[in-house]
Amino acid sequence: MKYIIAIFPFLAFMLKIAAQEPNVLFIGNSYTEVNDLPQMVYNIARSMGDNMRYASNTPGGCTFMQHCSNHSMEMICQGGWDIVVLQEQSQYPSFPQNQVENEVFPYAERLIDSIYAHSPCAEPMFYMTWGRRDGDQINGQYFPVLGTYEGMDSMLCERYTYMAETNDASLCPVGRVWRYIRTNHPEIELYQSDGSHPSTAGTYAAACAFYTMFFHRDPDQIGYNPGLDRNISLIIRNAVRSVVYENLTQWQRPNPTVEVDTLYTNSDNTVWFSHECTHTDTLIWNFGDGSDTTTLPEEGQYIYHTYDDTGRYTVTLTARRHCLTAIDSMSITINNYTDLGINHNTNNEIRIFPNPVSEHVTMISKTQAKAIIVNALGQTIQQVRIKPGENTIELRKIPCGVYTLVVTNQNNTYCHNIIKK
Repeated sequence: MKYIIAIFPFLAFMLKIAAQEPNVLFIGNSYTEVNDLPQMVYNIARSMGDNMRYASNTPGGCTFMQHCSNHSMEMICQGGWDIVVLQEQSQYPSFPQNQVENEVFPYAERLIDSIYAHSPCAEPMFYMTWGRRDGDQINGQYFPVLGTYEGMDSMLCERYTYMAETNDASLCPVGRVWRYIRTNHPEIELYQSDGSHPSTAGTYAAACAFYTMFFHRDPDQIGYNPGLDRNISLIIRNAVRSVVYENLTQWQRPNPTVEVDTLYTNSDNTVWFSHECTHTDTLIWNFGDGSDTTTLPEEGQYIYHTYDDTGRYTVTLTARRHCLTAIDSMSITINNYTDLGINHNTNNEIRIFPNPVSEHVTMISKTQAKAIIVNALGQTIQQVRIKPGENTIELRKIPCGVYTLVVTNQNNTYCHNIIKK
């Protein structure tokens, strides 16, 4: 029998595919159009030695629902985008839950689905806007939380966060940057006279936040200033650094994660592997002997591979989602089995099948015996009396995992690893 004698610690790392010169599409309305936010992000990037291309569609007051049937959808369907920014009408996401569920969320999902369909490697990014300076006084009569800046701003934050999380998208937290500045530096005027649209300082805060999200660079070093007082521009960049740059993983869509491990090897050099992954669409297995296979996460946590020869192999598992990649690898060594003082049933005195098992395992024994099932902590969770012939051991009630079945008869003790799936 062959067996695994060494498992080395895995090496895990993640690779994010990012364009060196991202092609960005801005979809929104006047909050994006005022002060030409896309151009200001471009100017900031150039001041940092970076570059980007961009296009936009920002009709005044336009909603996600309208963007699903206007030129924005045509631009999305052209494909070739690296980042697509989505900004809803300034009030809609703050409205009562039932209204948002009918008039906002379905259309956000439709836009995201179209982005991924036509630009599979794109990064959708919601533009979290801000509460109005004095709240939404008109709608606050019917939905009181909107009657103050804090209430409206909190609703916008909650709804944009939900859209990002449920649509596998990133979130540029401009509204959080504005709140930080309003709280710590109320002397800085972020609004135009209407108490809604951004002043130059407000757009600069948004532009610095988007630059940080696009390029993952410290905004403290930004050299571009759109004519603001030097101290004001410094305060804004520091706010973006605190809210965005120091919390990038919070605002970015989640990367896939993956871990691979071995369970056991059978006598025919068949090795069982287990894995854990999150935010993954596809798993690619490379077994280190020139063989590979592709599986889906929902197909199960376990997989096996039979090696033709002994030796050392590097097993690599790659998880992919939206062109994002996570890789975990491990080394295994398969040598000739050496006696460790435990009988391994070489004379077929005990036969056990199937393995993995879902509900019950069948054991055929030549003699009377006692069997115990031991979990990974060494705890006995079940005991069974075995009679000569065919026996059925029920496993429905035990959790999924790897267990050791220890069978003892009058002559020997045999150990078998079983997988409960």
